[in-house]
Amino acid sequence: MPRVSAGHLAARREQILDGARACFSRYGYEGATVRRLEEATGLSRGAIFHHFRDKDSLFLELAHQDARRMAEVVAEQGLVQVMRDILTDAASGGTGISWLGTRLEVSRRLRTDPMFRADWEQHAHGLTEAIQLRLTRQREAGVVRPDVSIPVLTRYLELAFEGLVSHLAMGLPADDLRAVLDVVESSVRVPAAH
Repeated sequence: MPRVSAGHLAARREQILDGARACFSRYGYEGATVRRLEEATGLSRGAIFHHFRDKDSLFLELAHQDARRMAEVVAEQGLVQVMRDILTDAASGGTGISWLGTRLEVSRRLRTDPMFRADWEQHAHGLTEAIQLRLTRQREAGVVRPDVSIPVLTRYLELAFEGLVSHLAMGLPADDLRAVLDVVESSVRVPAAH
């Protein structure tokens, strides 16, 4: 039996995660049956579960991967950029990064699944830390307003983020949300001199 290279295994794992992201986004966690996961990934259940213990560990890895990617964007461009990316993706019908579907399922499972919540809390601090570090750097550069503490600004941005996710999840109009995000961004910055 030929050995499979590490590169091939890594590519296969990414194929599974990409297909699972689309499947979870379209059907939700409960609706993403093993059969649907097979169709979305183009692989058998044996191939899928060779890489992931079960559907729950697959979803959790996907959620962690998305959180890490969001933290990278936050570190470079801020949480408002993550919100802009989600809004752009939602407007394109989910053909881009598709963070929205995963984030909706994370929020739902945090509310309804104590075991998921316990596992998520062990790993979920990266995004909050990235927001705080970005705000601290921006404050030191004179960009972020000095009259509100970093923890309060962090919580404010996280609430705006969750509000955007909820708004999009409810299917409410998104036509003026870019302007809303401009207001959110300007509200954390040092006011411009008139």
